[in-house]
Amino acid sequence: MRVDLMVHNANILTLHEAHPRAHSMAVHHGRVVALDDTSHLTAAAVLDARGATITPGFADAHNHMAWFGLGLSEIDLSGLTGLHQLYRRVTDRAAQLGPDDYVIGTGYDHTLLGGHPHRADLDAAAGGRPVWLRHRSGHVSSVNTPVLAATGLLDGSTPVPAGGVMAHDEHGPTGVLEEQAQNLVVDLVMPYPLHRLQAAVARASQVYASEGLTHVTEAGIGSGWMGKSPLELAAYQAARDAGELCVRVQLMPTVDALHPVSGHAGDAMTFGLDLGMRTGFGDDWVRLGPMKIWLDGSLVARTAAVLEPFCDHGHGHRHGYFQADPEAMTDQVVAAHAGGWRVACHAIGDRAVDLALEAFEHAHAKHPRPDVRHRIEHAGITRPDQLQRMADPGVIPVPQHHFLYEIGDTMAEAVGADRQPMLYRHASFLAAGLCVPGSSDRPVAPGPPLAGIQSMVLRRTRAGNTLGPDERVDVHTALRAYTIDAAWAAGEEDQRGTLAPGKLADFVLLGDDITAIDPDRIAATEVVATFAGGRCTHGKEAVPAAP
Repeated sequence: MRVDLMVHNANILTLHEAHPRAHSMAVHHGRVVALDDTSHLTAAAVLDARGATITPGFADAHNHMAWFGLGLSEIDLSGLTGLHQLYRRVTDRAAQLGPDDYVIGTGYDHTLLGGHPHRADLDAAAGGRPVWLRHRSGHVSSVNTPVLAATGLLDGSTPVPAGGVMAHDEHGPTGVLEEQAQNLVVDLVMPYPLHRLQAAVARASQVYASEGLTHVTEAGIGSGWMGKSPLELAAYQAARDAGELCVRVQLMPTVDALHPVSGHAGDAMTFGLDLGMRTGFGDDWVRLGPMKIWLDGSLVARTAAVLEPFCDHGHGHRHGYFQADPEAMTDQVVAAHAGGWRVACHAIGDRAVDLALEAFEHAHAKHPRPDVRHRIEHAGITRPDQLQRMADPGVIPVPQHHFLYEIGDTMAEAVGADRQPMLYRHASFLAAGLCVPGSSDRPVAPGPPLAGIQSMVLRRTRAGNTLGPDERVDVHTALRAYTIDAAWAAGEEDQRGTLAPGKLADFVLLGDDITAIDPDRIAATEVVATFAGGRCTHGKEAVPAAP
């Protein structure tokens, strides 16, 4: 038999229980066809790994791919440590634009800047142009006077939407908008054209492949400010058709994209997408995933719905708040569940986790569905009493452990010492029998999987503190989270997550064996090459062309 690709002289960590390590691998028609026993095969192309470690391709179970890709063409505000730096970047970008063009930036962190940008200072920096700057959390934006005026918020002609907040000081609105209030700005500048979204997806895809990613779950399309467009799914299809998509993508339509659908009176599919499309529709490259619904906000912004008040938020909404009426959101979850959707509830605060669990319990009681694999995105604060409630119906928590390094110090300040062990759990979830996939929430935090693996092992903050030391896991468990468990969370464990005959040939060559080095070095490990379906998506100089 002649196969498409033969890999030899490798240290292959297959994560396949029956054959955990191998030294050679044969790939044909995008799938693994043999491990080690390859001497009887010839190949169109041969890759000498020169002893490199190979693992299954990494998967990110929660990211915002279009948002990240759009941000690559906007002002990068991440890592800035002073408002003067931010205003300078606004001025520099404004100088390149027309008088009515929007100055758009993304990724600022008010805890590093010493506060949110103020609209008056943004007015001066942009020379009268409208300014829209998005917080790294995605739950807050800062805008200037022209934008507030255009939304109708400045003169009060437009009310602040339910589930949103507009900040004020002694002089009036500051330009800071929280949660649903941001949608008024979104309506001014979106939807983006299809070609712009396609380009954003292509840019993000190249970055992802360079980090060893072969599959990602896009956590919210069709609505919201991350790339709001009714054609967002088409952008992913267009990128795939143009050969620009380097990673497989599972897409979560937001609840706003679902709507009442008509059909037979006996059908439960009364809430969904036209033609009865639901979770699972698509192919190995672009597939519909769960329905996404935001229940609460952000820990960084102190808008997450918590049972006990935040320790460092002495005014306003000390307990955070829900995005909408809890009963109405529960009804949406139940309706989506009845229509055959898996459901992914954004719930960061423990009060929001309670609401998600109650909604799932209502859904199962009314319409029993075994092994449905509903999810709680983030599960940022999870009380001990909630663990078994999650385990009984098999709910999947999807925490982002690299948050611990990036924003762990401010999260710790928000919840206080007693609740710190509840932050972004891992070992406790596993002990309760739950699957814990690896994810980043990029661009809220940097997304390289190797950085996420290191954070799972160390749970170290930027200041050097260890948050929840009892929640640390070993590197093998962390690697499993970004491979096997991420595939299981997506309902695709029969296709990927391990390297075994019949599975997709998605794999990554690493410059070191991350299971055998000091954990402090994991994030710095080189990604030599990445393959999806046996096709090299990164590191082509390391791979010989077929004769």
